[in-house]
Amino acid sequence: MAVIEVEHLVKQFQSVKKEKGLKGSVKALFKPERRTITAVKDISFSIEPGEIVGYIGPNGAGKSTTVKMMSGILTPTSGEVRINGISPVKDRKRVVQQLGVVFGQRTQLYWDLRLGESFELLRRVYDVDDRTFRENMDMMNEILDIDSIIDTPVRQLSLGQRMRGDLAAAMLHSPRVLFLDEPTIGLDVDAKHAIRKFIRQINQTRGTTVILTTHDLGDIQELCKRLIIINHGVIIEDGSLDELVERIAPYRELIIDFYTEQHVEHPRAQIVRQEGARTVYRFLKREITAAKLIDEIGQQAAIKDISLEEADIDDIIRVAYHGEA
Repeated sequence: MAVIEVEHLVKQFQSVKKEKGLKGSVKALFKPERRTITAVKDISFSIEPGEIVGYIGPNGAGKSTTVKMMSGILTPTSGEVRINGISPVKDRKRVVQQLGVVFGQRTQLYWDLRLGESFELLRRVYDVDDRTFRENMDMMNEILDIDSIIDTPVRQLSLGQRMRGDLAAAMLHSPRVLFLDEPTIGLDVDAKHAIRKFIRQINQTRGTTVILTTHDLGDIQELCKRLIIINHGVIIEDGSLDELVERIAPYRELIIDFYTEQHVEHPRAQIVRQEGARTVYRFLKREITAAKLIDEIGQQAAIKDISLEEADIDDIIRVAYHGEA
């Protein structure tokens, strides 16, 4: 059974249209003109246990709204969400026991307490027994080096340290599903590496299902085998990263440095540019292998050096968002 099921989910918000100036403010106060904004428009998908799924899209696409509905923070206008067969709307308390949630720009830690005291309070909130708590803390320390910051007040933690604390806090009650909303935003390279290591390890050792929203293409490349792409509240892509790359950018580029300036053509490759003795070829992966292309070009002219370039993930995501090459 799917661990997460989303069926025909819709979320609408009411807003007041305000005109400029004092007159507009008075009109909005006494005769407000309301309009309906649909943030999420009839989306459906399911996620299997143990998947790491990138749920991505541009700003305002509906990502965070969907995550908040899946975690029970927001109530859908229509449609249904089920976590392990349970509705967050009908039985939020049971669902919360199975979820860990981390929002990159917010924290569930207690600002004026030491990090360790925050963990103790959360242990009581989730009613975690002593043995489970110790085992989880040992694992979080092994992955995230929590002991080095456990006596530090939360307000004194750096952004990267606070994120480590939030991730550990989200795993204290052994959730089966972990929602991560922009977990690496604003972090340096070392902190990003630690967060990605954590995500991989809890997925591999505990089978934790991870739903990751991010704008960081490094997160996508290193962690996600499946992508769900949302734009304007509608899912526009849902499939494996490899399939998306193959469909949107089914080509590779072969860069050949000849010993002398050459103009060597090939029927299954397009010359995209020439710079002195260097020629760049673009070819479809399904039509010819790089090895065969190199061999056949090499029969026409001596090759000094070669390199291969895949399509850039940034360009692939941009094409998926906007439908532009």
